[in-house]
Amino acid sequence: MTHHVTSVAGDRVGFDRDGEGPAVVFVAGAGPFRAIDPVTTETAVRCAQQGLTAVVYDRLGRGDSPAEGVLDLDRELSALHAVIDAAGAPAVLVGHSSGAALALCAADAELPVSGLVLWEAPLARSAEDTVAWITEFEQRLDAEDYVGALEQYMKDMPAEWLEGLRASPDFEQIARTSISQRADGQALVRATDLIEADLLRELAVPVLATYGTSTFDEMPVAARRVVGAVTRGTEREIAGADHTWDVGAMADQIVRFVRDET
Repeated sequence: MTHHVTSVAGDRVGFDRDGEGPAVVFVAGAGPFRAIDPVTTETAVRCAQQGLTAVVYDRLGRGDSPAEGVLDLDRELSALHAVIDAAGAPAVLVGHSSGAALALCAADAELPVSGLVLWEAPLARSAEDTVAWITEFEQRLDAEDYVGALEQYMKDMPAEWLEGLRASPDFEQIARTSISQRADGQALVRATDLIEADLLRELAVPVLATYGTSTFDEMPVAARRVVGAVTRGTEREIAGADHTWDVGAMADQIVRFVRDET
C-alpha cells in the first residue's frame, strides 16, 4: 500500500512502509523507483521481517512522487526529511549509487540520521571533473534537451546501459525523467567537495561503504575514499554484481549494522 507525505517544500512523496522497529530508509540513485526496482523492495521486506521499519520511497519526479520545475538537491533533501519523519526518526539511510551521495549530504545537513549504509557510491572522481560533468548536464536539462541530458548523465556508464534504454519504445518518456537527476549530480558534487575539504570528519554517525563482489574498478576505490574521509567508517565487500546487491546478503548486512552500530 502506497503512503504519502508532503515535504516542507510542498512536494508529495509516495512510499512503502513495512515492519516495526528501528527505521531504515532506502535512497535510490539516478533513475530507479519502486515500480521498476524489485530488488530494493525485496531487500526492505527482508529487513522488516528481521525487526526493522523499512521504507522505500519514490524520489521526486518519479513514480508516485510527481514533481515539476527545478528538482534540485535542496528539494530532494526536504523530501527525504519528510520520509525519515514518516519512517520514525532517526533512521539509517541505505543509499544506492548516487543515492549514497544524497545520503551523505543528508547526514551533513543534520537530518535525523543514525547511520549510513552506502552501496557503490560513485565518488572516485575529483570535484573538478564532477563539476564539469554536471554543469554540461544541467545546461542540456535547462534547454529541455532531455535526451541530451540523459546521454550526458550516463556518459561514463557502460554503453550497453544507454543502448538498453534506447531500445525501449518509451525512450523519449524515459529521457524526460532526467529532470529528477539534477539532485543526483548536485549531491555528487557536494559529497565530493565534503571529502576533498575533509569536512566529513564532523559526521557523528557510523558509515558503512560497500561494493559488490563483481564490480567496476572505481567502486572499491570510492569506498576507501569515503571511509578515509569519515571518523566512524568501515569498508566491506558484499555479494553483488552489475551495480546491484544480492538481496539476502544486503538485508542481513543492514540488519547487523543497525543492531551493532546504531
